[in-house]
Amino acid sequence: MTTIVHIPSALVSYTGQSVVQIACDHKTLAGLLDALDQQYPGLRFRMIDEQDRIRRHIRIFQDGGQMFEINHGLAADEPVHIIQALSGG
Repeated sequence: MTTIVHIPSALVSYTGQSVVQIACDHKTLAGLLDALDQQYPGLRFRMIDEQDRIRRHIRIFQDGGQMFEINHGLAADEPVHIIQALSGG
């Protein structure tokens, strides 16, 4: 399965582009994140903490719904949108 992933501008430094295609045999968000990290080392850590939770400033969506856990199933042929909140002053 190939999944289109929309990358937030703050993380484009890892991928070099805002939309990537990832070949992934897994049918969960965790599998997709692992495949992303294999192709773009360090990217997963920017989105997932040491307890395998999605970081509080990251939102991940597919098919109009937000995914809250990394074991969430993926819909076939639906793009994934990663949104990152920016903070600071």
